[in-house]
Amino acid sequence: MIVFEPAAPLVRVGETLVGGRRVPGRLLPYGAGAGGTPLRFDPVERRFVLGKLDPTIPVGPCDPGPWSEALSRVPSGPVLVGPCSPAEPVRGAFRAAAEAALSSGRPVYLLDPEPGAVPDGAGHAAVVLCSWRPGRPETAFPGLTSVRAAGLTCAALFPFLPGWTSEPDAIEALVAAAKAGGAASVTALAPSADGEGRRGIVEARSIAEPGEGERFFDLVHHGNWSERLADRLTEVRAVVTRHGLAPMPPRPVGRLERAGNAAAAARLEELAERLERDEHRAALLHAAVRWIDESRRDLSAVAREGNFRRIFPFSGEVAAEAESALREASIQRSPA
Repeated sequence: MIVFEPAAPLVRVGETLVGGRRVPGRLLPYGAGAGGTPLRFDPVERRFVLGKLDPTIPVGPCDPGPWSEALSRVPSGPVLVGPCSPAEPVRGAFRAAAEAALSSGRPVYLLDPEPGAVPDGAGHAAVVLCSWRPGRPETAFPGLTSVRAAGLTCAALFPFLPGWTSEPDAIEALVAAAKAGGAASVTALAPSADGEGRRGIVEARSIAEPGEGERFFDLVHHGNWSERLADRLTEVRAVVTRHGLAPMPPRPVGRLERAGNAAAAARLEELAERLERDEHRAALLHAAVRWIDESRRDLSAVAREGNFRRIFPFSGEVAAEAESALREASIQRSPA
């Protein structure tokens, strides 16, 4: 029997990348081990959550108020809410946390919500992240179709696992399934390759497909697959693009966020993802994204006035890409 124990809002503060998008904080309505299944890949930590479900699961408040207060500890920028739990219809913690995040005016990512857990009118302020589950490709992204039917933008995320999801046929099948389910994007994630991460991959495969054995163990623990991931991930992006989908989750636009600022941040995140092998340049781009997220000014207006380069503390390609995105956003908003 699982006991849901009332708890204070659980917030994790710390900058991370989810599918290449900057997230400075995360709200966990049902704790870090939630999700309703003993076999789940966490796209934030990029590792499997395995084993039996904890018999006691902390559940946050069903009132948005405490979540709003907790959000004050999270730096400016997008916030991620989730994962959810099958207990959501009774507990309502995910919906409360999502309402607080949306009302803060921030862009919001919602990770694996249960049906009915997404607040009405989320619109462009939220993007739903649907993470992968082992099994047949057509059931790899549970919840994708129902969330998309509610009119929300959805992004599919899957771990790029050697000898499992990294095979060409598997990639094609997963991308096709995500497209059929209404996803706007499909992103392959490099899994954590430390000792714990590798053990989790092997254990997950053993649970999902008991027939797999020593060969897969040797591949994961003794193969050099992690060194070849960058090249293979480029191949995945090509397949995704061929199917007419984006290779990164769309960036939501917060209700109180300037559309131009969001567009510039998204452009720099996408450039950083393409330059992932150049860690210095990627770090510089993410620092620029952080600056934009923390800005309280309408940077599109500043760019129209010709003053953007005077206030933006970055130069060269970073400044050029950001300014270009700001100007394009201004054109899109201008009346015909």
